[in-house]
Amino acid sequence: MAATQVVGTTDAVTRPRRSFTAFLDGFFFVFAALAAIWLATIVFNESFQWRWSSVVYFVAFWVLLAYLLLPRVHRILTTIYVPDYFIGRARTSDGLLGDPVNLALLGSEEEVNAAMVAAGWTRADDVTVASSLRIIGSTLSRRSYDEAPVSPLFLFSRKQDFAYQQEVAGNPAKRHHVRFWRCPDDWLLPGGRRVEWLAAGTFDRAVGFSLFTMQITHKIDADTDVERDHIIATVREAVPSARVDVIRDFSTGYHSRNGGGDSITTDGDLPILDVRSDRRADREFLAARADRAVVAEQRAARADAAIPGAKRNSYENPLDLADRASGEVVRVRPSTITMGVVLLVIRVLAGGVWLVDLAVNWQKAVNDSIGTDDVDVASANVSLWIIAVLGVLGMLVQLSVVLFVYRGVNWARILVLLVSTMGIIVAATDFFSGGQQITVKTTLLTLSIDILILLALSSRSARAYSRRKNRPAPLTR
Repeated sequence: MAATQVVGTTDAVTRPRRSFTAFLDGFFFVFAALAAIWLATIVFNESFQWRWSSVVYFVAFWVLLAYLLLPRVHRILTTIYVPDYFIGRARTSDGLLGDPVNLALLGSEEEVNAAMVAAGWTRADDVTVASSLRIIGSTLSRRSYDEAPVSPLFLFSRKQDFAYQQEVAGNPAKRHHVRFWRCPDDWLLPGGRRVEWLAAGTFDRAVGFSLFTMQITHKIDADTDVERDHIIATVREAVPSARVDVIRDFSTGYHSRNGGGDSITTDGDLPILDVRSDRRADREFLAARADRAVVAEQRAARADAAIPGAKRNSYENPLDLADRASGEVVRVRPSTITMGVVLLVIRVLAGGVWLVDLAVNWQKAVNDSIGTDDVDVASANVSLWIIAVLGVLGMLVQLSVVLFVYRGVNWARILVLLVSTMGIIVAATDFFSGGQQITVKTTLLTLSIDILILLALSSRSARAYSRRKNRPAPLTR
């Protein structure tokens, strides 16, 4: 038997080095979670003061906990313990296991869309500020919203390509819905079958609180097989040429609760719904791809192209979590960038208000300087003019940086994160050393803005958008 030649060595090909900005992103990602915990503690303590404003503090605490703190903590923890390969489950934006993948499809995007529309399904709107406000209003007023958006779930490290739904009796709280993901090129199901789309269908039965994040969300019916079968039945009734092939017991593990904490059950079968109009050429292609020799050759080629020793560890340093960014390149400006920019503008405007107040009370500031520093009027005026000019220049620089952040320039985002981090560290040092207490009348507002900026601009979507240029090509594994 001929000896097998070893292609490549660890000396010839080295593991790519982690960039310094990636290290900083990992630090900011974790530090933001710690800062949010501290802020939540401060707000929670304020809510126990016996006054009417305590209700406002309690609501602020819930918003901070449900929509900022817990999602960030879940993202850190799930990156460590949730498998990062296909296990028949989608994942939430926080990294939690989401709905089960319970349907596969064969057909082009046009054929899938045509089949769903013919079957009486409505394509869901994308999640935007306007659509989010509309679905909140329609839920509270119980008005119909056929195109109501669905929350993003992730498969293949990206959110669904599109989603369809059917509202029940005009009630936006109850609806059938299904998300679709296009499978990557050359990707095969475990077992070697090739499909073009994977989908996750569930039925929203009510609106409630998420068990894991305390967010307001839709609660799904536990029996996901009923929804899967409903999708297939509606398509086959509208498109008689559609055919179904079932992979029995395809996925029977990791089925207990979804990302909202709802119980889920399934028999683990994976139906493959074929909606192609012309199957002959596709059958020949599928047969060729299923050939064992072809599959083995492709796997060998991928193994040779992979970097030796590059297998991901089962445990990862928390500082590396942020750079576990999926291969997804965010080309549309995410809401986190917009939120960060709005907060930065608020911080700049706060500085402008201080400068206006200085100008209005100039003489008082001069008199205070003379009384405390024992200086003459001329020196006091010069000092205040220097402060005012530096303040104006600082505002102009900050506005320039804000513009760069909005355009997705990574160094500007890193600079803002560094400044916010330093402000938080200074405030924390003063607080824990027995200095100034943090209240609404002192520095709670500015501290909150710094922490919110840190949470927004250290998020995965903000990082991916700012680093979308010059991104290295992903490794083929």
